[in-house]
Amino acid sequence: MASDKKQLMVEIKRLNEELDNLRSIDTYEESKQTLASEAKTRKTPTTSTSLKIKKLLRGHYGKIYSLHWAANGTNQLVSASQDGKLIIWNAMTCAKLHAIPLRSSWVMTCAYSPSGTFVGSGGLDNLCSLYKIPSIDEHDLNQEYKPHCEFAEHEGYLSCCRFLDDEKMFTSSGDSTCIMWDIEKKKCIHRMTAHKSDVMSLSIVKEKNIMVSGSCDQTAILWDIRKAEPIMSFPGHKGDINSVDFFPDGQAFGCGSDDSSVRLFDIRTFRQQQKYVDDTLAGCSVTSICFSKSGKYIFSG
Repeated sequence: MASDKKQLMVEIKRLNEELDNLRSIDTYEESKQTLASEAKTRKTPTTSTSLKIKKLLRGHYGKIYSLHWAANGTNQLVSASQDGKLIIWNAMTCAKLHAIPLRSSWVMTCAYSPSGTFVGSGGLDNLCSLYKIPSIDEHDLNQEYKPHCEFAEHEGYLSCCRFLDDEKMFTSSGDSTCIMWDIEKKKCIHRMTAHKSDVMSLSIVKEKNIMVSGSCDQTAILWDIRKAEPIMSFPGHKGDINSVDFFPDGQAFGCGSDDSSVRLFDIRTFRQQQKYVDDTLAGCSVTSICFSKSGKYIFSG
């Protein structure tokens, strides 16, 4: 009985060491990433798609740097432009519901809270500004939009903001950190400091209490948002990671990078599942990615 227990402990120790080795950035070898290596020798059949413009939203007068859909089924989205405005749209009717003037036109990101109560934005002013969206009954054409609150803990530009719910949100910055904020108390809850360079993008799965961040240090980090601690670092890209997005089931995520590739990582095996490249786009950075609702397609640009 004692010998069986000792043998079991030895086996557990060996497996833990093997798991640590698999998670280590120092031992990462792209050739050993199973599906990635198979993809080099297996010709995957391609399917042609015919994409057409369904709606065209007109109203901005400068570069549009970011947009984010509301998750409450209202067909609404918010867009941020260097004309210095946030515009909230009804995507089906193309109607502008709200036009919010910003203090700084150098905006880089925007986000819609899941309930549709708040929108947030930020950019080169190092601030995350939150605006409360009035209901239809409260809407006034002459209304002045003032920030509900402004978060000012970052020491670098604000690259991305995402809501967890109406009580908490996350921001990423050029100061190499991510911050969890308490919206009601208007203060920083946790500062997350595992990246070594600018953090460019965030994606959250609330149901699993996880978040992924992509950085100019060429890695993506998976976080436990309950503890605000990193779970695993995912290397592989040869350039800055500009965009990350979770697969619809929350079991994998994609990254778009300056190395002209999009990669798919599985968070259960801590491994790269696939690498997507197009030889005709070599040398072009991937600055944004997004999965379709079913997960069949991944869009990049």
